[in-house]
Amino acid sequence: MAKKTVTDLEVSGKRVIVRVDFNVPIKEGKITNDNRIQAALPTINYLTKNGAKVILLSHLGKIDHKDPVKLEEGKKKNNMAPVAERLAELVSNKVTFVDETRGAKLEEAVKNLNDGEIILVQNTRYEKGESKNDEELGKYWASLGDLFVSDAFGSVHRAHASTVGIATHLPSACGFLVQKELEHLGAAIDNPKRPLVAILGGAKVSDKIAVIENLLKIADKVIIGGGMAYTFLYAKGYSVGTSLLELDRVELAKEFLEKGKDKLVLPIDDVVANDFANPTEIKTVKSSEIPEGFMGLDIGQETIELFKKELEGAKTVVWNGPMGVFEDPRFANGTKEVCKILANLDDAMTVIGGGDSAAAAIQLGFKDKFTHISTGGGASLEYMEGKELPGIAIIQEKA
Repeated sequence: MAKKTVTDLEVSGKRVIVRVDFNVPIKEGKITNDNRIQAALPTINYLTKNGAKVILLSHLGKIDHKDPVKLEEGKKKNNMAPVAERLAELVSNKVTFVDETRGAKLEEAVKNLNDGEIILVQNTRYEKGESKNDEELGKYWASLGDLFVSDAFGSVHRAHASTVGIATHLPSACGFLVQKELEHLGAAIDNPKRPLVAILGGAKVSDKIAVIENLLKIADKVIIGGGMAYTFLYAKGYSVGTSLLELDRVELAKEFLEKGKDKLVLPIDDVVANDFANPTEIKTVKSSEIPEGFMGLDIGQETIELFKKELEGAKTVVWNGPMGVFEDPRFANGTKEVCKILANLDDAMTVIGGGDSAAAAIQLGFKDKFTHISTGGGASLEYMEGKELPGIAIIQEKA
């Protein structure tokens, strides 16, 4: 059944708590990329336009509660003040920043909030109980509002006080960002137009075990690239030189190769180098002939052509993980070429599952060439695994 969305709620005059994802990069007190703030604006603007009193909650960075010194350092580094400043520039409504996560100051600010105004609360992770989904904390935050809207897709795979705890006490709905994510990922994974081709890359097989298992069941082809490919190549009996290799996953890779058969597509040539940081020799070799002392850092041209052939006629493509060390221009070609192939597929739904592949697509200039680029790497990965996302499961169903 479909989840309620923000348009299903009567929000006028109501205090609406919105869990947003404002986990933005900050350097020397300045935001270096405000994409996540921009992504939340449709929901925020809808609420203010319809007369809601908006209370925003978000985490920012990581905070160590075990060490008192690290705790203070983390709080100083991950203060939401710059976020409030940027948000105030992006919306026409009054924005009040409350430098507290609970207490009289916050309660007074909520009490004085007028229709159409916004409060941004300090970093939820300042609270030790946030990541433990502390019942008392979730109940306290819920007491500040009348309704709850989940719009932080990057956090819905976590059962935290601000993602799940609040929603157990208030009528709830998805914001526009989460609604869009669920529609696109649902169409690609749960109800795809076929053929469905999955492309998996990134460093480790261990990060993607459940994804590979699930996609081998539901996809027509599963293409493997990136660092994780070398464990599969080793499982086939090839030498992989000094390439990234998870010896404890070789038997599992063999099982996947047996199970997947022709459905599983591996690289056939690789760009290799004699050193990761400062290579003096870079060359392209067959995947079965990686020399000793060399490591694979990208897919080669023959592999690009093979992947292109496998993707011909695909109607749905999901992609998670780059094909090589795309941050280094010398090893970015494979990822760039896969971006180009997908950008030029006729009549296909193309979905990138957040994380490094999303960063690569945006960095390489392909942001507008895909049907959907997910804002949540971890959440989209768990969706591809077929897992239930706690921050979505808790949201009320449409009547």
